[in-house]
Amino acid sequence: MRVSQFLTDQHVVFETVVHPPAFTAQKRARFLHIPGRQVVKSVLLVCDGLLVCDGKFVLAVLPATDQIDFSAIARCLGAAVRLASESELSRLFGDCERGALAPFGSLYGIPTILEDGLDPETIIAFESQMHALAIKMRCRDFETLEKPRRCRFAACLCRA
Repeated sequence: MRVSQFLTDQHVVFETVVHPPAFTAQKRARFLHIPGRQVVKSVLLVCDGLLVCDGKFVLAVLPATDQIDFSAIARCLGAAVRLASESELSRLFGDCERGALAPFGSLYGIPTILEDGLDPETIIAFESQMHALAIKMRCRDFETLEKPRRCRFAACLCRA
């Protein structure tokens, strides 16, 4: 797997967990028996409107308990954004199961933004290119490797 190999090559401490297929981050939290706030989901976005970023992709990483506040993320990025289409996802993440995105946009040449409310010392879990495979690692280690831009762009779903 691309992400596991990348983490191994970088000498990062992580744990791989095989679980029943989970097609939502909230379900992944239940299967992993951890709070939804510790499970992060990755959402591919496309900048819309400004000439300098029109059509460029951004990977947003946020807790499973949250949803993207599009007004907040537009302020953060300085441009309106939209969700990427299925075809855009498939084209960029061809080595991933449909809809399974790991939070490492840099592995695909895509900048990553991270919800600022995530504590760097938290252990986060995320899917790794497959709906039945999760990786757990410290958020600080994720940030050291990925170097995401931090900003506040999430709104709580208030279910977990």
